[in-house]
Amino acid sequence: MRDYILRRLLLIPPIMLGVSLLTFLTFQLIAGDIVDLKCGFTCPPETREALREELGLKRPLYEQYGDWLWGVVRGDLGDSIATGVPVTTELGRRLPITAELMVLTIIFSLLLGVPVGVLSAIRPGSLLDSFARFVSVLWLSIPSFYLGVLVITFSFSWFGWVPPQFGAEGHRSFFEDPWANLQEFIFPSLVLAAASAAVIMRLVRSSLLEVMRQDYIRTAWSKGLRERGVVWRHAFKNAVIPVVTILGLEIGGLLGGTVIVESIFALNGIGFYLLTSVILRDLFVVQSLVLFFAATYVIANLLVDVSYAWLDPRIRYG
Repeated sequence: MRDYILRRLLLIPPIMLGVSLLTFLTFQLIAGDIVDLKCGFTCPPETREALREELGLKRPLYEQYGDWLWGVVRGDLGDSIATGVPVTTELGRRLPITAELMVLTIIFSLLLGVPVGVLSAIRPGSLLDSFARFVSVLWLSIPSFYLGVLVITFSFSWFGWVPPQFGAEGHRSFFEDPWANLQEFIFPSLVLAAASAAVIMRLVRSSLLEVMRQDYIRTAWSKGLRERGVVWRHAFKNAVIPVVTILGLEIGGLLGGTVIVESIFALNGIGFYLLTSVILRDLFVVQSLVLFFAATYVIANLLVDVSYAWLDPRIRYG
């Protein structure tokens, strides 16, 4: 296990290097730069060239990328071209918002998906099973951005209520005001969790149905064990392995979803920061955030792989 983890950790630097280089090269294909947004189309050519020189955009591409990469190695993600604020400062301010949104989303995904999937599997063909499968297909069919717009529109139209972050006070931390913080995150996390919960529900159902047909489950039934004990103590632990796998893969989808959902619900997190940076053509901020997202995704999948050995003692890594 130790050697396997070490090998996976050694793969992270080349993966991060490849992601950053691909992001940098892809960004060069976009027409225009931040100078076009700052100056506008009426700006004199000499002013535009002076601004490009000031921002370091006239240097060769390999120098721009090399300086940024050397800063990353030293723990410095650079400064925003648009605002001049260090990227690490913005990350420190916005990371708690995105982290709370992600944690609540995963919790809601599990709370909504796992119990319904288990009930659907132990009562296949029942009314509950049919309803659960119908709802799961429905949630998978609705994009998160559209669902978010519907939630805000109907909550305001029907109840005259909007999330507190739309007001003058803005974001409130959990320790400052728990109730306002919960109102701020409850709907965005549920919107993000809808599709994930549907995937988990269907996966739990199919996996548990397969496990329940195994010989050791029949042996447990023959011993006279109660249904709760057979399902939760014997079947569920083996059936949950695919769910852990999909959770690792869902991290990437959730990180991408935060970009849109945070902008819809006015959450000033990393996803919204990435969206505004792309609009402003703030290259090095985009590179740093993409690198952060990629590192989070790779580490999450490593933790998922390691958890397999805990869930199933038969699994060993060489």
